[in-house]
Amino acid sequence: MVFNLTKGRRLFLEYDDERRAVRAHGSSPAAEICSGLLTTKRGQMEPRDEILRRIDEAAKFVDIDQLCLSPQCGFSSNAIGNLISVEEQKAKLGAIVDIAKEVWG
Repeated sequence: MVFNLTKGRRLFLEYDDERRAVRAHGSSPAAEICSGLLTTKRGQMEPRDEILRRIDEAAKFVDIDQLCLSPQCGFSSNAIGNLISVEEQKAKLGAIVDIAKEVWG
């Protein structure tokens, strides 16, 4: 696993679409894997149940306490930005907070 080869203790994965779907296998006890499950490319909100399903899938490979949730990347991939409004960005960040509270308490 990457944590055995580096001094890093956190790994950020982009999981916002099938093209980026990655499975994490194993890790060191201090490692944390942050899954970017909500896309920042478009404003459409991902279904809550889909996010929870993906977290459950990742937890098959890594202890749930070593996982965290984030957006896929920044909300602007380039100087022009993505077609996503400030309100949609806030809604996605709010969904991350709500889902994280539900999963991790």
